[in-house]
Amino acid sequence: MQVEKAPLSEPMQREVSRLSVLAGQRLLQHGAESALVMDVARRLGLALGVDSVEVSLSASSMVLTTVSSERCITTTRQCQDRGLNMQVVTEIQRVCILAERGMLDVDGVHQRLEKIQPWRYNRFLVIVMIGLSCASFSRLAGGDWPVFMLTFFASAIGMFVRQEIAHCHFNPLLNFGITAFVTTLISGFGEIYQIGETPFIAMASSVLMLVPGFPLINAISDMVKGYVNMGIARWTMASLLTLATSMGIVGAMNVLGVWGWL
Repeated sequence: MQVEKAPLSEPMQREVSRLSVLAGQRLLQHGAESALVMDVARRLGLALGVDSVEVSLSASSMVLTTVSSERCITTTRQCQDRGLNMQVVTEIQRVCILAERGMLDVDGVHQRLEKIQPWRYNRFLVIVMIGLSCASFSRLAGGDWPVFMLTFFASAIGMFVRQEIAHCHFNPLLNFGITAFVTTLISGFGEIYQIGETPFIAMASSVLMLVPGFPLINAISDMVKGYVNMGIARWTMASLLTLATSMGIVGAMNVLGVWGWL
């Protein structure tokens, strides 16, 4: 025998609506795919007592409607991009599961969501690991050890520049363009001074950190799963980031007069 849900009061329904849209908003801000955003927002609202939850997503906002006892409440939130962070996505999914199991009520969900803060790796550790990853790609592409060291140095400096620009909250397109320019400018000196046997490999490998792989994957996933508008928006942004990177690379090559990829 199915137990009927007790009808929610209007203030309680409003609070449930706020929590559901907050969960969806933070998921969308930190890189979750559209299907996951809609699924978690709907499941969380149902777990907290509303009869149904409807969600509509766009590239920079979301609209959520809850229905309880034939009363509808609709709320809208802007979703500014705050960078990829799977820790936030995982924690919000955990909160949703606990609410579904009855281990968290409305107040508990509210407290847990407010406590979720993005974890950040030590910036210097990130710089070193990015340098090593790009340098490893240069070795895989056939570069020797001087090319490896040049790639490490160029990509590490480029990552430092990228972090500094992001810290100042500049447009991501400007960030990618400047980072690509600085990185290619440094690695291009290998072609001028003939550092290693294949210095052009350093120019190609050092900018691999700027490939927008995650946005492209999310774009394909959204379109395949039926969220075409979101997929196109994400694909467009990823393409613009690629264009900005390419402009930075070409600009640095023009400054140096080096076309090592030809």
